[in-house]
Amino acid sequence: MAGETMLFAAIAAAATLAVLGLVLRPVWRMPGARVPAAGLVAGLALAAFLLYRLVGTPAALDPAARSAPQTLDAAIAQLEARLRADPSQLEGWMLLGQALTGAQQPARAADAYARAAALAPDNPDVLVEAAGARALAAPEHRFDAQGVAWLDRALQVQPEHQRARWYRGIAKRQAGDAAGAAELWMPLLAQVDASAGAMLRQQIDAARADAGLPPLPADAGAGGATAPGAAQPAAPGTHDIQVRVSLDPQLAARARLDGNATVFVIARPVAGPPMPIAVERHAVSELPFTATLDDADGPMPTAKLSGVGEVELVARISRSGDATAQAGDLESAPQRVRLPATAPVELVVGQAR
Repeated sequence: MAGETMLFAAIAAAATLAVLGLVLRPVWRMPGARVPAAGLVAGLALAAFLLYRLVGTPAALDPAARSAPQTLDAAIAQLEARLRADPSQLEGWMLLGQALTGAQQPARAADAYARAAALAPDNPDVLVEAAGARALAAPEHRFDAQGVAWLDRALQVQPEHQRARWYRGIAKRQAGDAAGAAELWMPLLAQVDASAGAMLRQQIDAARADAGLPPLPADAGAGGATAPGAAQPAAPGTHDIQVRVSLDPQLAARARLDGNATVFVIARPVAGPPMPIAVERHAVSELPFTATLDDADGPMPTAKLSGVGEVELVARISRSGDATAQAGDLESAPQRVRLPATAPVELVVGQAR
């Protein structure tokens, strides 16, 4: 039994390190909103590890709980059951938030992170996760008063917290304070490498331009200097993506789509925040069609398609017309594309969520 317990803990710990390694990347390397097959396996292992931590040992589990969950939904249900029995588990709420984010349930994930924030009101990492999840679940992904309060407290406790500073700057830009956003982001230049610094400088200069200020001096920020020979940021227009969207004929014969159905063509950065970097909306009656994604399709002024090197593309048909992904929506398989794209990308909607 001792050997089995040690093996269980070792496997669970390895899965946890892998998942946390993704979650706790710097702000420009936050995990994407989608979870590939390997991520689903890691999520199940993560859920099993949480059950292990909450209960104590595998031997302490009753027979029903001892059976490994076969789906992510089943794993989430087990996590929620344990937390209903003991809602004081900070780690449990954090991991539940991660699992729900991976399951593309942003509203429920935001609730889980809010419970964690209530348990740890002075933990900057928890507060930042809660603020980010709340914004992800909000219309247009905006930080509201509660999210801003969490970020302000995180920066009060840890002024050098990178993601707290980045998110707070985004919140300022959303509120129309471009100068304040640029000022908040400036210290980050000294904390990142040249590649990340070049992207950050673009955002700072864009904010300064909106505020009527000149661009940063070339030597501003140690981390923002571009190394000799390094690739320069792409000029606007060079990262446009032609996307051909169609509906699988077999799915078209089965699916009943009414007039409210909407097609969303979405580009997300492969290494970056989970929010889309470009989105176009089309009526389902337009299928098949060709969309051109460019900087003008960015939902947030602080992130542009021309500022990233690789994106994941997906087309989703929302039956309700809601931009938030829901069960029953129809999707294409995701396609990764390095920018600039050299040829049109084909997306065929052929599966249900």
